[in-house]
Amino acid sequence: MPRLFGTDGVRGLANGLLTADLALKMGDAAVRVFGDDEQSGDASERESSRGRQRALIGRDTRVSGDFLASALAAGMSAGGFDVIDVGILPTPGVAFLTSVLNVEMGAVISASHNAMPDNGIKFFARGGFKLPDAKEDEIEEILGTEWKRPTGAGVGRVSHDNVTASNLYIDHLVQSIAPSGERPLKGLRIVVDCANGATSAVAPEALRRAGADVVVINASPDGYNINDHAGSTHPEQLQAMVKASDAVMGVAFDGDADRCIAVDEDGTLVNGDQIMGILARAYQREGKLKDNTLVITVMSNLGLILALKKMGIQTVQTAVGDRYVLEKMLEGGYTLGGEQSGHVINRQFATTGDGTLTALCLANEVMKSGHSLKELAADFPQLPQQLVNVPNVDKMAAATNEAVQAAVRAEEELLGETGRVLLRPSGTEPLVRVMAEAATQEQADAVCARLADVVARELAL
Repeated sequence: MPRLFGTDGVRGLANGLLTADLALKMGDAAVRVFGDDEQSGDASERESSRGRQRALIGRDTRVSGDFLASALAAGMSAGGFDVIDVGILPTPGVAFLTSVLNVEMGAVISASHNAMPDNGIKFFARGGFKLPDAKEDEIEEILGTEWKRPTGAGVGRVSHDNVTASNLYIDHLVQSIAPSGERPLKGLRIVVDCANGATSAVAPEALRRAGADVVVINASPDGYNINDHAGSTHPEQLQAMVKASDAVMGVAFDGDADRCIAVDEDGTLVNGDQIMGILARAYQREGKLKDNTLVITVMSNLGLILALKKMGIQTVQTAVGDRYVLEKMLEGGYTLGGEQSGHVINRQFATTGDGTLTALCLANEVMKSGHSLKELAADFPQLPQQLVNVPNVDKMAAATNEAVQAAVRAEEELLGETGRVLLRPSGTEPLVRVMAEAATQEQADAVCARLADVVARELAL
């Protein structure tokens, strides 16, 4: 049976894979994994001697979030946890509150950038950190199994408080760039595309409190329009509105606002690599970039690496996935890391990718530097890139097949320091992703085509 947890929690079609019954069972299993060792004992005695254990639940704006949140809370409270349902709140907001309120666990119901019919459930441990695979495996192993559940006074309560939770989170966001109550973004006009998602009420308010003149689009969620031709995966409206409103810049989030992309005053996209480069240089200037190091994934563009090298900033690469970025950051005590997609982790203020925080920090650097976003992004040019998916192949043999590896070495020798190649097996399909970056688009296309031919021939099923 395939593993239930994927790279970012459990995700699938709401009322398909992700049913109310599954959410109930996940809540039931989570309290056993996160609770005290005595969790299955006399719950009434435990409550009186230890104090009730607590969990936090937040969600994005999908209509299915209502029944999934209710089911998850039912499983947790039936297991003896008091549950605080904070309603619609960005994923990083739930992570922040899990830490600041010192609860045993947090949970988010969201499918992030996926279309509305999907939904997902992911957990945060005490401190606001995503779970390692081993902890998810513990939850999955006991899912749906019977145990001695608490009765009487041992059963938990469910409370609801979105207002307090939202204000705590917004205050935290604003203080990240304005710790003394100043308004550092005064005079900056910015367009904000909220994807009709979880940050629809949060991001505009945080930016306004920081002094910005905010033009808001796609911030009227109705349960069905999340990510619908809006947000970070569909920036066309943002690009048009920035130019139409004479804004200095624009930012767009995904459904749960853990990622952010930007556009400059001309409507040109500024991706996660460029945002990380801009922030890394800013923190280096301020003496806040630990070991002058930025943590990135193997998918970050070589152009970023080369530009940072000239600035005296080194990069550390990880596998694709923000959890792997965070692991490396914690291991080395690094300040900043992230992905090209716009997941940016700023360990000065957060335990996970936070799109609204990224937007605030980026806008703050535009104001502090005295340069436009276009000028700042121009210092981090992206090398031309080509990506080809090669289907129906033995994807796991790509790393060991001699002919494939010989072809990779030959192309790397040809490119030298002006390009690179990368072969990645898909996590869900029998295909290999072949990526090439080079000095010109024509060269990247040619390298990618040659390697794809070798992979298709040598690894055919």
